[in-house]
Amino acid sequence: MSRRAAREVALRALFQVDVGRSRPERALEYNVQEMGLPADDVPFARRLVEGTLAHMDEVDQLIKEYAANWSIDRMAKTDRNILRMAIYELLYEEDVPGSVTINEAVELAKTYGDADSSRFVNGILGAVLKNRVPAKVSTSSEPSSAGPPPAEPLSGEPSP
Repeated sequence: MSRRAAREVALRALFQVDVGRSRPERALEYNVQEMGLPADDVPFARRLVEGTLAHMDEVDQLIKEYAANWSIDRMAKTDRNILRMAIYELLYEEDVPGSVTINEAVELAKTYGDADSSRFVNGILGAVLKNRVPAKVSTSSEPSSAGPPPAEPLSGEPSP
């Protein structure tokens, strides 16, 4: 499978913890079995669940800051958990480009949220990425509109 499936398992587990008050390990085990997540993908799903829960206060503060006019309690439970997981991933999963995290979160919002969820999630995560994780903004595979940096002269060559 893929990290996409691991994210889906993690989201479902986080939702069960948030809404159903399930124990995190039990919710994760259940969803790994239910979705048939391969053993190779389980560590990533586990990091997402455990990391999101461990950093919940910090992540919720960022959601409050960037979700103008929305309290976390009034948010759709699915959107809230997608945001929590994706913000954790933006902040702490250094090997994942920010654009990938946001795209994956938007896809989860399209699958599990309502008609407005994907735009809502995209807007908040884009602002968090731009303002809190600027190093990940430049990790996209898109070429810069400014063009390549000027070449450095080789040693011994005169500078222009």
